Amino acid sequence: MASILDLISGQVNAVAGNANIPSDIKDQVLGGLSNSVLGSLTQTVARPNGVQQIQDLISGKVQAASSPVTALASNIFAADVLKKLNLGAAGASLSALVPLVMGRLGNIVKDQDGDGDIDFNDLIIALKGNSGGILGAAKGILGSILGK
Repeated sequence: MASILDLISGQVNAVAGNANIPSDIKDQVLGGLSNSVLGSLTQTVARPNGVQQIQDLISGKVQAASSPVTALASNIFAADVLKKLNLGAAGASLSALVPLVMGRLGNIVKDQDGDGDIDFNDLIIALKGNSGGILGAAKGILGSILGK
């Protein structure tokens, strides 16, 4: 099974790989976007009703744009990536990528037909069981991407 970060990165690249991002910061933006999504999932799963919020997002019961999981990912992305890269107005268009990526999370989770890369329960167990490790690893990766 691929790591959760790898699965998220695949969705990020599917959505944002061809986005108009300056080439000198593209890797930082894509990596930061992946880490922001992972950070949001990891923080959400630890909260009351967090598992339900993630399930509602992945199943499409709640649209990505109105999901609290997406809002958290957007906040993380803005604070940890856009602000540090000092993108100003260009950051607003990059922030629009977050709901698009979050809307594709259902693509990595197996549905009734068996399509997807990971079972929902396995995803939640991985997020809960490794919340410190995953988030710590994500922050470490983000720090190296941003040169911190």
